[in-house]
Amino acid sequence: MNRRARLLPTAALLLLTACGGGDETRGIAGVGSATPASPSATPPAGRPEIELPSDLTYTFEWPRTGDKDKDAVLEDGEQSIRAVDLAIVNQDALDKAYLFYYEGEAAAQTQKFVQAYVNAKARTTGVFRYYAATVALNDSTDASLVYCEDQSHAYDMYLKPKRINRTAVTNNSYVLYNTQLRKNDKGVWVVEKLFSQRGSAKCRP
Repeated sequence: MNRRARLLPTAALLLLTACGGGDETRGIAGVGSATPASPSATPPAGRPEIELPSDLTYTFEWPRTGDKDKDAVLEDGEQSIRAVDLAIVNQDALDKAYLFYYEGEAAAQTQKFVQAYVNAKARTTGVFRYYAATVALNDSTDASLVYCEDQSHAYDMYLKPKRINRTAVTNNSYVLYNTQLRKNDKGVWVVEKLFSQRGSAKCRP
Protein backbone atom coordinates (compact mmCIF):
# COMPACT_ATOMS: atom_id res chain seq x y z
CA MET A 1 0.00 0.00 0.00
CA ASN A 2 1.67 3.07 -0.81
CA ARG A 3 0.77 4.89 2.02
CA ARG A 4 -1.37 4.89 1.32
CA ALA A 5 -0.27 1.88 -2.21
CA ARG A 6 -0.69 6.63 1.67
CA LEU A 7 -0.41 2.76 1.97
CA LEU A 8 -3.38 0.97 1.02
CA PRO A 9 -3.72 -0.88 -2.11
CA THR A 10 -0.55 -2.78 -2.34
CA ALA A 11 1.06 -5.20 -0.07
CA ALA A 12 1.86 -2.65 2.52
CA LEU A 13 5.59 -2.70 2.74
CA LEU A 14 7.05 -0.10 4.96
CA LEU A 15 8.14 2.93 3.19
CA LEU A 16 11.10 3.49 5.31
CA THR A 17 12.26 6.12 2.94
CA ALA A 18 9.46 8.54 2.67
CA CYS A 19 10.53 9.99 -0.62
CA GLY A 20 12.33 7.11 -2.22
CA GLY A 21 10.29 4.05 -1.38
CA GLY A 22 7.92 2.07 -3.52
CA ASP A 23 4.18 2.24 -3.72
CA GLU A 24 3.81 0.52 -0.44
CA THR A 25 4.85 3.22 1.93
CA ARG A 26 4.69 6.76 2.94
CA GLY A 27 6.91 8.30 5.47
CA ILE A 28 7.47 7.14 8.93
CA ALA A 29 7.87 9.98 11.14
CA GLY A 30 8.37 10.15 14.62
CA VAL A 31 9.71 11.13 17.78
CA GLY A 32 10.27 8.35 20.19
CA SER A 33 6.91 8.68 21.86
CA ALA A 34 3.49 9.95 21.01
CA THR A 35 3.97 12.95 23.25
CA PRO A 36 4.02 15.84 23.21
CA ALA A 37 0.94 15.83 21.06
CA SER A 38 -0.92 18.70 19.51
CA PRO A 39 -4.58 18.61 18.49
CA SER A 40 -5.30 18.16 14.81
CA ALA A 41 -8.01 20.00 12.93
CA THR A 42 -11.40 19.66 14.61
CA PRO A 43 -13.18 16.66 13.07
CA PRO A 44 -16.82 16.77 11.97
CA ALA A 45 -19.39 15.93 14.63
CA GLY A 46 -19.42 12.32 15.75
CA ARG A 47 -15.91 11.59 14.53
CA PRO A 48 -13.03 10.46 16.77
CA GLU A 49 -10.66 13.11 18.09
CA ILE A 50 -7.22 12.68 16.55
CA GLU A 51 -4.17 14.13 18.30
CA LEU A 52 -0.77 13.75 16.69
CA PRO A 53 2.77 14.74 17.71
CA SER A 54 3.70 18.32 16.89
CA ASP A 55 6.43 17.14 14.48
CA LEU A 56 3.82 15.62 12.16
CA THR A 57 1.81 18.18 10.22
CA TYR A 58 -0.42 18.46 7.16
CA THR A 59 -1.33 20.99 4.55
CA PHE A 60 -4.60 20.35 2.73
CA GLU A 61 -4.82 22.53 -0.36
CA TRP A 62 -8.27 21.44 -1.38
CA PRO A 63 -10.78 24.24 -0.79
CA ARG A 64 -14.38 23.36 -0.07
CA THR A 65 -16.69 23.18 -3.07
CA GLY A 66 -19.85 24.61 -1.55
CA ASP A 67 -21.64 21.31 -2.13
CA LYS A 68 -22.38 19.84 1.30
CA ASP A 69 -22.03 16.23 0.17
CA LYS A 70 -18.74 16.76 -1.67
CA ASP A 71 -17.40 18.80 1.24
CA ALA A 72 -18.32 15.97 3.63
CA VAL A 73 -16.23 13.61 1.50
CA LEU A 74 -13.27 16.02 1.70
CA GLU A 75 -13.62 16.42 5.47
CA ASP A 76 -13.80 12.68 6.13
CA GLY A 77 -10.95 12.17 3.66
CA GLU A 78 -8.74 14.49 5.69
CA GLN A 79 -9.58 12.74 8.93
CA SER A 80 -9.00 9.29 7.43
CA ILE A 81 -5.46 10.35 6.49
CA ARG A 82 -4.74 11.60 10.00
CA ALA A 83 -6.27 8.47 11.53
CA VAL A 84 -3.78 6.18 9.78
CA ASP A 85 -0.85 8.22 11.07
CA LEU A 86 -2.33 8.09 14.56
CA ALA A 87 -2.30 4.29 14.38
CA ILE A 88 1.36 4.41 13.34
CA VAL A 89 2.20 6.81 16.18
CA ASN A 90 0.34 4.55 18.61
CA GLN A 91 2.07 1.52 17.09
CA ASP A 92 -1.31 -0.19 16.94
CA ALA A 93 -2.35 -1.96 13.74
CA LEU A 94 -5.92 -2.19 15.05
CA ASP A 95 -6.26 1.39 16.23
CA LYS A 96 -9.92 2.37 16.54
CA ALA A 97 -9.63 5.75 14.82
CA TYR A 98 -8.57 4.42 11.42
CA LEU A 99 -11.04 1.53 11.66
CA PHE A 100 -13.71 4.23 11.97
CA TYR A 101 -12.79 5.45 8.47
CA TYR A 102 -11.69 2.29 6.62
CA GLU A 103 -13.67 -0.83 5.81
CA GLY A 104 -13.30 -3.98 3.74
CA GLU A 105 -10.31 -4.21 1.43
CA ALA A 106 -8.96 -0.80 2.44
CA ALA A 107 -9.10 -1.67 6.15
CA ALA A 108 -7.23 -4.93 5.60
CA GLN A 109 -4.55 -3.22 3.54
CA THR A 110 -4.21 -0.41 6.08
CA GLN A 111 -3.75 -2.91 8.88
CA LYS A 112 -0.84 -4.48 7.00
CA PHE A 113 0.61 -1.05 6.29
CA VAL A 114 0.50 0.03 9.93
CA GLN A 115 1.84 -3.34 11.09
CA ALA A 116 4.89 -2.83 8.89
CA TYR A 117 5.69 0.34 10.83
CA VAL A 118 5.09 -1.45 14.12
CA ASN A 119 7.44 -4.25 13.12
CA ALA A 120 10.08 -1.72 12.12
CA LYS A 121 9.55 0.32 15.31
CA ALA A 122 9.18 3.43 13.20
CA ARG A 123 6.74 6.16 12.28
CA THR A 124 6.42 9.25 10.10
CA THR A 125 7.57 12.82 10.70
CA GLY A 126 7.61 16.08 8.80
CA VAL A 127 5.07 17.76 6.55
CA PHE A 128 2.64 16.07 4.18
CA ARG A 129 0.95 18.27 1.59
CA TYR A 130 -2.28 17.28 -0.17
CA TYR A 131 -3.60 19.04 -3.26
CA ALA A 132 -5.39 18.76 -6.62
CA ALA A 133 -8.39 17.03 -5.08
CA THR A 134 -11.36 15.99 -7.21
CA VAL A 135 -14.58 14.62 -5.71
CA ALA A 136 -17.18 12.74 -7.73
CA LEU A 137 -20.53 11.61 -6.34
CA ASN A 138 -21.88 8.55 -8.10
CA ASP A 139 -25.02 8.53 -5.96
CA SER A 140 -26.03 9.52 -2.42
CA THR A 141 -23.84 6.85 -0.80
CA ASP A 142 -21.05 6.25 -3.31
CA ALA A 143 -18.17 8.62 -4.13
CA SER A 144 -14.58 8.85 -5.27
CA LEU A 145 -11.83 11.18 -4.08
CA VAL A 146 -8.71 11.62 -6.22
CA TYR A 147 -5.83 13.69 -4.85
CA CYS A 148 -2.08 14.22 -4.79
CA GLU A 149 0.36 13.87 -1.90
CA ASP A 150 3.70 15.68 -1.65
CA GLN A 151 6.14 13.71 0.53
CA SER A 152 9.17 15.88 -0.24
CA HIS A 153 9.30 17.19 3.34
CA ALA A 154 8.19 13.98 5.07
CA TYR A 155 10.47 11.27 6.38
CA ASP A 156 10.56 7.91 8.10
CA MET A 157 11.87 7.77 11.62
CA TYR A 158 13.06 4.78 13.58
CA LEU A 159 12.15 4.95 17.24
CA LYS A 160 14.82 2.83 18.94
CA PRO A 161 17.29 4.34 18.60
CA LYS A 162 15.65 7.45 17.27
CA ARG A 163 16.91 8.15 13.76
CA ILE A 164 15.28 10.09 10.94
CA ASN A 165 15.88 8.75 7.46
CA ARG A 166 16.17 11.95 5.43
CA THR A 167 15.89 11.16 1.74
CA ALA A 168 16.41 13.23 -1.39
CA VAL A 169 13.44 14.62 -3.30
CA THR A 170 12.69 12.65 -6.48
CA ASN A 171 9.71 12.11 -8.76
CA ASN A 172 8.66 9.37 -6.36
CA SER A 173 8.09 12.00 -3.68
CA TYR A 174 4.76 12.78 -5.39
CA VAL A 175 1.91 10.30 -5.23
CA LEU A 176 -1.52 10.22 -6.87
CA TYR A 177 -4.33 8.55 -4.91
CA ASN A 178 -7.72 7.34 -6.06
CA THR A 179 -10.03 6.39 -3.20
CA GLN A 180 -13.46 4.81 -3.42
CA LEU A 181 -15.76 5.74 -0.54
CA ARG A 182 -19.17 4.73 0.76
CA LYS A 183 -21.44 6.64 3.12
CA ASN A 184 -22.24 4.25 5.95
CA ASP A 185 -25.29 4.16 8.22
CA LYS A 186 -23.57 6.63 10.58
CA GLY A 187 -23.26 9.18 7.82
CA VAL A 188 -19.48 8.72 7.60
CA TRP A 189 -17.70 8.52 4.24
CA VAL A 190 -15.53 5.45 4.74
CA VAL A 191 -12.74 4.34 2.42
CA GLU A 192 -13.37 0.93 0.86
CA LYS A 193 -10.67 0.90 -1.82
CA LEU A 194 -7.50 2.91 -2.38
CA PHE A 195 -5.21 2.93 -5.37
CA SER A 196 -2.03 4.93 -5.81
CA GLN A 197 0.57 5.85 -8.39
CA ARG A 198 3.96 7.02 -7.17
CA GLY A 199 5.77 9.53 -9.37
CA SER A 200 2.58 10.54 -11.17
CA ALA A 201 3.12 13.33 -13.70
CA LYS A 202 -0.16 14.87 -12.54
CA CYS A 203 1.26 15.47 -9.08
CA ARG A 204 4.83 16.50 -9.85
CA PRO A 205 5.65 20.23 -9.70
